[in-house]
Amino acid sequence: MEEVVLNTGDTAWMLISTGLVTLMIPGLALFYGGMVRVKSLLNMMMMSFGALALVFVIWIAVGFSLVFGNSVGDRGIIGNATQFLFLEGLDNSTALIGTIPAAVFIAFQGLFAAITVALISGSIADRAKFGAWMIFAGAWATLVYFPVAHWVFAFDDFVAKTGGWIANDLGAIDFAGGTAVHINAGAAGLALALILGKRVGFGRVPMRPHSLPLVMLGAALLWVGWFGFNAGSAVASNGTAGLALLNTIAATTAAVLAWLLVEKIRDGHATSLGAASGVVAGLVAITPACAAVNASGALVIGAIAGMLCALSVGLKFKFGYDDSLDVVAVHLVGGIVGTVLIGFVGEEVGLFYGGGTDQLVSQIIGAAAVLAYSFVATLIIGKTIDLIFGFRITHDEELEGIDIAVHAERAYEIFDNNQGSAFSSSKGGQL
Repeated sequence: MEEVVLNTGDTAWMLISTGLVTLMIPGLALFYGGMVRVKSLLNMMMMSFGALALVFVIWIAVGFSLVFGNSVGDRGIIGNATQFLFLEGLDNSTALIGTIPAAVFIAFQGLFAAITVALISGSIADRAKFGAWMIFAGAWATLVYFPVAHWVFAFDDFVAKTGGWIANDLGAIDFAGGTAVHINAGAAGLALALILGKRVGFGRVPMRPHSLPLVMLGAALLWVGWFGFNAGSAVASNGTAGLALLNTIAATTAAVLAWLLVEKIRDGHATSLGAASGVVAGLVAITPACAAVNASGALVIGAIAGMLCALSVGLKFKFGYDDSLDVVAVHLVGGIVGTVLIGFVGEEVGLFYGGGTDQLVSQIIGAAAVLAYSFVATLIIGKTIDLIFGFRITHDEELEGIDIAVHAERAYEIFDNNQGSAFSSSKGGQL
């Protein structure tokens, strides 16, 4: 048996990829923060940073073991919580996973867990107690993300001997997290939006983004960070990473054009918010497929995702759920599009490449299983937290603004030498 040795090229690329994925957290915070009203900006950003801090600590303690430990039993449902408890045996400079230091792989995957939880926060903007959100973040990561990530990312004989059922038994393709990250977060966002209910004034009061430049900056940072997210999932500096990088650019650019085209036809104008949303929709959709399709397939996935995600934004008004920042329209819909389309345009395995229907069926089952588990489990977790602690701030606090009511801070303090702060009133109104 050939001895596995450290590859410095692979290690260098994974160190860079881990840094890029870290960049996605402030990118998401800016993207979400720019889309809310000014009185909710800090809370929106805090939900992302809070999720990162808490989830990564849990990841070191038990999360990595739950995801990449040997499956308990023979059904590939969850990893052994004690196998790598507090990273036993892996938190040193000599331990390897594949050809890279174990520490690098652990950090890379831990950031996946953190940003998945952070993505959910956009569905409940303006109205969730920060403490309740943090309890939810820890519980959801442990009870939902870690099991699903085990299903999808834990391949047999990679870290542990026996892995998850989607990766090894079902054979569904999800290179970087279309199911485990985006469908998972999108389904959870829908469940939480239903539990917390609509914002005060939803459908009657304009709730426009307070800073479109922040939205655009956040989308740009997410795009750059996503190269680490997708290409880094090769866990090597090789041709697979290069293909994933190319397809990430191709799908995203196609999605932007498709989203803007829908806006122009439907509304008569293309918007900067639409362009930024198209970026994220394309990134989401290509995530599971970035190493399974060629560049033409990536363009198809991006274009279809851009159109369908743009059209899905209006569903919350039609069906009456308040998904504040369109987590369902972008992440759930985009994740489903990218996952299922592998069954059509995946090289060698897709219908259009003579692969038959087997892969398509596997993709649909994988997507449906994650969606159903995440939605039901989130309803239970969210409702339990709501009953015990209360998940939503009060009506008056929401009108005042969650930043001042919960964090005792304002995003912008403009001072006048004669009059003090321009925002000195205790009431934030509808700013």
